Amino acid sequence: MPKKRSGGGLTTTQQAAKFLGVAALSGVVLAGIALPAAGALGLAAKGTVDGFDEIPANLKTPPLSQRTKILDSKGGLIATVYSRDRTVVPLTSISPYMQNAIIAIEDARFYEHGAVDLKGILRALNRNVQTGGTAEGASTLTQQYVKNVFVEEAGDDPAKVAEATQQTLGRKVQELKYAIQVEEELGKRKILENYLNITFFGQQAYGVEAASQRYFSKSAKDLKLEEAALLAGIVQSPSRYDPINDTEEATKRRNTVLQRMADIGKVSQEEADKAKNTPIKLKVKRPQNGCITAVSGAGFFCDYVSKIVKNNPAFGKTEKDRAKLWATGGLTIKTTLDPRSQAASNEAAVSRVNKDDKVADAVVQVQPGTGRILAMAQSRPYGLDASKHQTVLNLSVDHAMGGSYVGFQVGSTFKPITAAAALEKGISPAQSFDTPRKISLPADAFRTCEGAPTDDKPWEVQNETESEKGMFDMTSALGKSINTYFAKLEQKTGLCETLAMAKKVGYERGDNKPLWQVANTTLGGQESTPLAMASVYATFANRGTYCTPVALLSVTKPDGKPIDVPKSQCNRAMSEHTADTINQMLKGVVEDGTGTQAGLSDRDNAGKTGTTDERKNAWFVGYTPNLSTAVWVGSDGTHQNKMIDITIGGQYYDKVCGGCLPGPIWRTAMTGALSPSETPSFNPVDVPRAKEKEDKDKNKGGDKKKPGDNKPGGDDNPFPGISIPPDILGGNNGHGRGQNDGGTNGP
Repeated sequence: MPKKRSGGGLTTTQQAAKFLGVAALSGVVLAGIALPAAGALGLAAKGTVDGFDEIPANLKTPPLSQRTKILDSKGGLIATVYSRDRTVVPLTSISPYMQNAIIAIEDARFYEHGAVDLKGILRALNRNVQTGGTAEGASTLTQQYVKNVFVEEAGDDPAKVAEATQQTLGRKVQELKYAIQVEEELGKRKILENYLNITFFGQQAYGVEAASQRYFSKSAKDLKLEEAALLAGIVQSPSRYDPINDTEEATKRRNTVLQRMADIGKVSQEEADKAKNTPIKLKVKRPQNGCITAVSGAGFFCDYVSKIVKNNPAFGKTEKDRAKLWATGGLTIKTTLDPRSQAASNEAAVSRVNKDDKVADAVVQVQPGTGRILAMAQSRPYGLDASKHQTVLNLSVDHAMGGSYVGFQVGSTFKPITAAAALEKGISPAQSFDTPRKISLPADAFRTCEGAPTDDKPWEVQNETESEKGMFDMTSALGKSINTYFAKLEQKTGLCETLAMAKKVGYERGDNKPLWQVANTTLGGQESTPLAMASVYATFANRGTYCTPVALLSVTKPDGKPIDVPKSQCNRAMSEHTADTINQMLKGVVEDGTGTQAGLSDRDNAGKTGTTDERKNAWFVGYTPNLSTAVWVGSDGTHQNKMIDITIGGQYYDKVCGGCLPGPIWRTAMTGALSPSETPSFNPVDVPRAKEKEDKDKNKGGDKKKPGDNKPGGDDNPFPGISIPPDILGGNNGHGRGQNDGGTNGP
């Protein structure tokens, strides 16, 4: 007596005999039913028997493409993304009416026959001979399931789809072979469950749950008899029996299914007749797919998340592996996006720049100490419809992650990095330079890290107005954004040291290339991104520790298993004292005089303005101890618009400046995002000033400087240690040029 395999299955000999018997009996029959010619039977015995036990793993657990849910940090849905709209559900969550309807119309003897229904084959053959065509097929649900698995795996590749659906005898025999094994491995109920989850029901709906939601806006477990019969009828020809486009044809098909259910005893004739007389009542739910459906303008963040999954090795060793993971979907991605911050940033982004303006803006918020990206918004909506001023260009990030080709010059917002490098080298904040409006620094004044001169000609640097000259220390030079001072400070500090500090605090070029070793780096001549700048200033807020920006908190697969997501890497970039000093020096920029357009009155905050040549870019980057926000305004196309004599957001500007446009946008974003109950303070520190400056302040008279408050006696400035000109955020402040590439660094 032949032995059975462990688990009660047939032996290899028994399986081979069974398969050959089926093949011998059905080979010519199949050719008559489904093939134009029987002469294609070119199968060797080896090809039909070898590997009979080697059922592909995907037939047991098919690679079903499903919806991926992208959530914010609170668990709220940002967007649903999928290549195929499908939600896999167990058989217990599918209405018995649906189960019976699909069996009745597709394979009435499903629970009675094996993988191949020989009785059905002969019946179909007889029917087809009578009609002279192929009026009736003979594939069982199991055979259809096997075919659907290979179609699903082919995805959107036309060649693979053609291969999976080719009508050759070889393909039919292969399907028969696998169907026999699937029956043994899975059993009837699991096959039925898998079939209902894999099948296409038209209208972009794959699987019965998605179909039930699409046509009736309800779960598959709640389908009524007439609804289930309608869906079951669609499967044979989704386009022909589409109830949305052809109610009459869909009704006829539905009634055919109902009658078939009555004929085989799945429902009574009375039930079937009642259902037949019920008009089709659809409650169509249109598919909401992709980042274009993201809430609160989070489409760009959604797109950024998708690119992380497709580019980061954490989600697959190869690009192909990662693309397959994203296409297969079924992921639950919990992100760092804070709904309150995103809503505030989105409101700010569209508050002063219209989507149809010549220029655009971008707003990014980062949490100091964690690197978490809390918000990402733009004035133009996310999408592909240019007539609606939509774009998929993410102005907040670098080119590799969907941003512009090179990024944007950052102007004076770079100067605090130079100041930090100087302080780390031991240069005092009291360091002063007597700077005229224009200076010329020799060609060999700046050297690369290899010791070579950066240029072969002198660097000509100037401030915008004649009044921007004289003796300045680091505090006053930051306050007035004096180009000539920072050119000299970079010279004293060293270009290599300045670039090293830039790398430590996360300053990166938007084209993903290494930082250039050029002198005008200190004036913001190298392009970067709003995300990078928000992260740089978060380093100051975090008292000198830089944390790489991250967007993901967790990712889980359809089976609930987690994927390890990239974590923020935090490293000390400067001493706490250096960061505290920078914070102290930058406080006044947002708190004094006309800076109230940007500054927050209820908490410690600091920041820096920046513009570039001909006002082509305008920035405001600022922060509190618990939130860093970067705002950029400029051109998002190949043509760079000068923001001079221009109307933006319905308001006319003779000259756009960092404080008068990005500044108020920043304030709106910060005010909406921050909690009134959480107002942490910067660590207080005494900032030394130049002796000449101190003597001048003392000569003004008034109260003496109190110990430790860093306030020069008699100065009306309420902010310790800071000299702020009354027009620091106005439209006519210094915008000196960096000759190497035309970059400027105005406030």
